[in-house]
Amino acid sequence: MTTSIGIGVIGFGWMGQAHSRAYRDIPMYFPDSGVRPTLVAVADTVPARIDLATEHFGFSDGTLDWRELLGRDDIDVIDITAPNALHREIAEAAAAAGKHIACEKPVGLEPSDTAAMERAARVASVITGCGYNYRWAPLVQYTRELIAEGRLGELTHYRGRFFSMYGRDRLGLLSWRYLQEEAGYGVLSDLMSHAIDMAQYLAGPIARVVAVKGTFVKERPLPIAGGPTHYARGKAGDPTGRVTNEDYVGALIEFASGARGTLETDRSIFGPQSSMAFELNGSKGAASWDHEKLNQLQLYLPEEQPTNGFLEVLAGDAFRNQGNIVPGAGNSLGYEDLKLIEAFEFLSSVVANRPHSPNFSDALANASVAAAMVRSWSSQRWEDVVSLRIE
Repeated sequence: MTTSIGIGVIGFGWMGQAHSRAYRDIPMYFPDSGVRPTLVAVADTVPARIDLATEHFGFSDGTLDWRELLGRDDIDVIDITAPNALHREIAEAAAAAGKHIACEKPVGLEPSDTAAMERAARVASVITGCGYNYRWAPLVQYTRELIAEGRLGELTHYRGRFFSMYGRDRLGLLSWRYLQEEAGYGVLSDLMSHAIDMAQYLAGPIARVVAVKGTFVKERPLPIAGGPTHYARGKAGDPTGRVTNEDYVGALIEFASGARGTLETDRSIFGPQSSMAFELNGSKGAASWDHEKLNQLQLYLPEEQPTNGFLEVLAGDAFRNQGNIVPGAGNSLGYEDLKLIEAFEFLSSVVANRPHSPNFSDALANASVAAAMVRSWSSQRWEDVVSLRIE
């Protein structure tokens, strides 16, 4: 049975375009799934992006006002890839309109916004999904299976990080990502949200944290309105503005299970390009994975291996979803393949009318950890993670 799902995308920058390509490609890569997305309409404040969406992506039409999408009967899912400051308003309105919602992380400008969005969706009984795409890497899925099967034993140590190059260039433009009033927190929202999600996805709930932050690049060249993304750069002598959120966050963490760990993120570091990574140790083995080498997993299972030490496992069609994209063993996936899998898994939940994960509840669990980190910045001590759920 084939089910058509009407998609409305709000925000058609780089991420909105990545989401749209993912929806468009689902029937080609998952032809037997019965999931058939239809790109109905896009909303963006830049007319040229609307033209791009309709002329090259297959959207039927577009609008400058995202509210126009909510009243359309041919739209079942609202996909939010607008700036963080708009997430809450759009999500609450979409939930009130009875639309299922996909939202890029961190799902709101502040943790309190995430809590409000989670409540609105829960009250409206709509299905939600959020963009923690790294957990969909087939080898990450495999690691979670190993943990669930007990093959790594009881987890004792976890080290997560997300080091990204995008803020490394001191002439990189002062885009909305560097402004507290538009992006919310800096790497806490943008990068640490992924690291927190991965930690809780693999190792379980985080119970308490102690954290620090820092801003290493304090001023950046001013951008041109509607111009290039945060990967663009200015030149020496251009007018500058002040960076108002943080470049770095580091934390010691303690899981509810008793396992200990660290989480660290930085957007201005030199060296790593996009190192969203984890290393974990259990009483029976260990595993490590890095998005920069997303098709390779370092695995140590001494009771199952013929030799001592880590062995390298290569991704292939034996692992979940990968065979739909590229056949054979050792053939590689890329970043947008993870967005394709993310979109497919979310729409599969919509078609089946079942709860999806990661959803707004997962985002709220991550935001609750982030809120404890913020409290620790001020208190300079350990802080318990307290759920921000609104009844």
